[in-house]
Amino acid sequence: MTVRHLIAERVLVEGDLVPAHLEIDHQGAIRRITRLAPGQAARQAAIVRARDVSGGTGMLRVPPRLVVLPGNVDTHVHLNEPGRTSWEGFATGTMAAALGGATTIVDMPLNSIPPTVNVPNLQAKQTAAEGQTYVDVGFWGGIVPGNADDLQPLWEAGVFGFKCFLLDSGVPEFPPVTPAQLREAMIRIQRFDGLVIVHAEDARTIDVATAAHGGPHRRMKRYRDWAATRPAEAELTAIEGLIDAVRETGCRTHILHLAAAGALETIQAARDEGLPITVETCPHYLCFEAESVPDGAAEFKCCPPIRDAGNREALWQGLDEGLIDMVVTDHSPATREQKYKGAPDLTQAWGGVSGLQVGFAAVASAAAERGISLEKVSRWMATNTAQQVGLSHKGRIAAGCDADFLLYDPEQTHVVSSAGLAHKNPISAYNGYEIRGTVVGAVLRGTQLFSAQDSSAMLLSGGEQLHGPGYAAGHPVRTEKTVGAR
Repeated sequence: MTVRHLIAERVLVEGDLVPAHLEIDHQGAIRRITRLAPGQAARQAAIVRARDVSGGTGMLRVPPRLVVLPGNVDTHVHLNEPGRTSWEGFATGTMAAALGGATTIVDMPLNSIPPTVNVPNLQAKQTAAEGQTYVDVGFWGGIVPGNADDLQPLWEAGVFGFKCFLLDSGVPEFPPVTPAQLREAMIRIQRFDGLVIVHAEDARTIDVATAAHGGPHRRMKRYRDWAATRPAEAELTAIEGLIDAVRETGCRTHILHLAAAGALETIQAARDEGLPITVETCPHYLCFEAESVPDGAAEFKCCPPIRDAGNREALWQGLDEGLIDMVVTDHSPATREQKYKGAPDLTQAWGGVSGLQVGFAAVASAAAERGISLEKVSRWMATNTAQQVGLSHKGRIAAGCDADFLLYDPEQTHVVSSAGLAHKNPISAYNGYEIRGTVVGAVLRGTQLFSAQDSSAMLLSGGEQLHGPGYAAGHPVRTEKTVGAR
């Protein structure tokens, strides 16, 4: 369904849930927002039908219990295509995103083969994505040893920034950088005001902790034992070194998937200095605690690891106080063979949580339990993420923005079944997890992707490929559509 008028009692406009009528133009952008008096949505719908015969066919009248939020912008997703498409792919991953309320995602430069570390490799990924995406998709570039000369061409080709690892990434084609290599890259990236995003764990700290817990060949089935080999100190040490690099270079820098709440004081001090640093965390760090993970449960293994309940609550406090900027899923799936390699030994299992389809609902539910508003959750998962990557037409419900929405029922409780999720491999830490609140619909640039009223209909594949702010020296942010059949 092409939506030209959306009318609802609860729409998130300028930070408030208000009754509103959204008018959408033929390019899929919000043309006008009219705030309504409470209880006037039905009357407004009747007025639209009366003045515009076609309004009835293009009208989405949202039931009063539902909330209309901007579509989420998930800037940390591993889709793995091409090269490791058996782990995940554009079709399955973006379908999961749509069903979870994310209408825009930015794909990480690994674990695809080839990795996105030069322009030809970016083009290979863009070609693989054509016609397969259910939501809009952008791409990160990567920093690896020896590709410093590729960074600016990648920026001008449209990547949204550059990811690097300070330790082994887990895949040989995306090696870590040394401190000197990182600083060289940051100096170059700062010159064109690009963004560096960093997996910040210190390898030496992890080696010492691993040796203290029996060495790298010790079999570990208890999650707490394995997590102790990647202690919070590894994050703190890496972040302190990263802050020094930001201080020296002035490069905009983002800390990925923060798990250790103890680093927040250091990050805040750096910000107070005026350093351009942002930080994210992930739903699995906010919803789970290490002491409750069952033995051998590899679906919970991720790097950095899930930490204890006290740390989890400190992350929530950091979010509520604005010390953490955003929440992203870090959806990092794998095949059953890779995920349960050596089971029940966790040391051999692939590290990554599959949460793209359930991340928003899980965070919103856990936030409500803590008295944190849905408006704040949307800010963390839509507005702030869009702002981070320069997508000013995403992540907000405002005139001129894309008509990207998620429809959310805050009272509909559901229990997650990994077998029922859209991503390729039915493995998830959220299997059996009870969530109060459900995404029941999504709209992408004025096209209704799915709804609770018509759950049997096929999801529409109309995603566009997005380009970052450096693309073609200031040309429009979006490319032409690369869509599948509608």
